[in-house]
Formats: sequence, structure tokens, C-alpha cells
Amino acid sequence: MKGIILAGGNGTRLLPMTRAVNKQLLHIYDKPMIYYPLSTLMLAGIRDILIISSLDAQPGFKKLLGTGENLGLKISYAEQKEPNGIAEAFIIGEEFIGGNPCALILGDNLFHGHGLSNLLTEAAQLKLGARIFTNWVSDPERYGVAHFDNLGNIIGLNEKPKKPLSNWAVVGIYFFDNKVSSIARNILPSNRGELEILDVIQSYLEAKTLKVDKLGRGYSWLDTGTPQSLLQAATFVQTLQQRQGLSVCCPEEVALSKGFINLTTFEKLAHSMAASDYGKLLSQIALEFDLHDGI
Repeated sequence: MKGIILAGGNGTRLLPMTRAVNKQLLHIYDKPMIYYPLSTLMLAGIRDILIISSLDAQPGFKKLLGTGENLGLKISYAEQKEPNGIAEAFIIGEEFIGGNPCALILGDNLFHGHGLSNLLTEAAQLKLGARIFTNWVSDPERYGVAHFDNLGNIIGLNEKPKKPLSNWAVVGIYFFDNKVSSIARNILPSNRGELEILDVIQSYLEAKTLKVDKLGRGYSWLDTGTPQSLLQAATFVQTLQQRQGLSVCCPEEVALSKGFINLTTFEKLAHSMAASDYGKLLSQIALEFDLHDGI
């Protein structure tokens, strides 16, 4: 399976912070925002990744991540000229996707939870249809919402409904088969003038090939599109890392634990950032990995 990170958009809700910097290059506590969706795709075992952004943002991403070789990845880049909707990612990335299934993750979404890697790895085995995840929220009118019958089967989807039929918001990671690009090409822009991801998902729902998972209390999903949510996410990561001594969405650690890179390569990455707390955290991870012969 291939992976796409949609890192487009103008970040208008984060102005003036985003006037000169792409939103996904802002930091969440000790690492750039894009590390979080990148790590999530890596947890699913995905190594071939396309980053879609505006053209002027690409130099920053390339300087940060390059080809991905030092993480055992293959990273490529594509331009989204205007923010025309999430589903446009499948049109822009059509050649990249080719005949493969594909996962899409939004560049400002953060996921964390025990067992997340197993859940994502299972989802990445998808060959036919689509698989999405929902999370209970207190303000569903801000999101795309899934609603279910009494047996828990999904029966409908609504984008930012004024009167939500449920509190189950569709989160920003999606798994699709290789039909997704052709489906995206055949949907029409919404009243907002965008190609909506829910319209793509609706096609799979109508074809009865959609699987929906409800994320339980053991999982956290954070959207970091506003100053308040950016601060909340940073505080969340800081609390977990400082109290538990564990890293959150550290791509270097994921690469090591998944076998994408070896310990020697990991130690070189840690040494290159030795002056920072992040580099010291990597060095501690390397020591523990060496002692226990694996994470």
C-alpha cells in the first residue's frame, strides 16, 4: 500500500504564523507537525509516501525529509495549486497510486493510542473497498459525521451538519483500494466548491464495500488547525513524553522498530541532533533498543 500526506491549504486559521511557513512545518512540542502524520503512515508499514503541498512549501519539506532514505522510506512530492478539497489528493496522486491501494492522512492530524500500530497495519492490508475510522466528539457539527443503525452499521454520512445525527466524526486517515482515483475524478464539487472526501467514501458505502471502525477511549485524535488546538496538541505530547518517558510519533523510532533502518543508522540520526532534547531522546531510545535487542 502507498501513502499520501495532504499538506496543502493556506492555514488561514493560523495566521500570521503561516504567512511565511507551511502549517505542517510548524512545530508541535518538540518536532515538526508533519512528523505526526508521517509516523502514523509508517506505523501502518507504509514506506512509499507522497507529500502534496503548495509549490512554495516544497523546499521546506525537502530540506526536512529529503527522499526519506535515511528513514528507510521513499518520499516524493507533488503540487496542489489551490486547496480544492481533500479528494483532489487522489487526482493529483493518480500516477503515484497506480494500481495500488492507498492510504491518505491529513497533514494536521495527530493520532495516538495503545495498539494503534496493529490497527493501522491491519487496515493497510486492504485490497478491496475502503476503511475509515470515527471518533466520538462533543462538537460533531465541525466535522464530517457518520451515523449508524441500531446494529452499529453505517447508514449515512454528512459534512458539517447543522443538526448531527450522531457524535461520530470521521477522522483524517482513510484507506482505499485502487479505484479511488477514478471515483474522485467522477465526483462533483460541493456547495463549498471543493471535492469532498465524504463523497468518495459515500461511493464505497453505496457499493457496500465500506468498513468503519469506531476508535475507543484508548485512542486520541487531535486536529491542529487552530492556535488553541495547536497548543493543546503540544501540551498533550509534552505530558506524555515527560511523564512516561516515551516518544510520541517519532519517525526515527518507528523506522527502527519496524526494521526500516538498522541501529547504526538510527544512532547516526540521533548524533546529528545531539545538542537538542529530541536528539537526547533518540540516544536514550538507541540505548534501550541495544539493551533489549528491539523495541
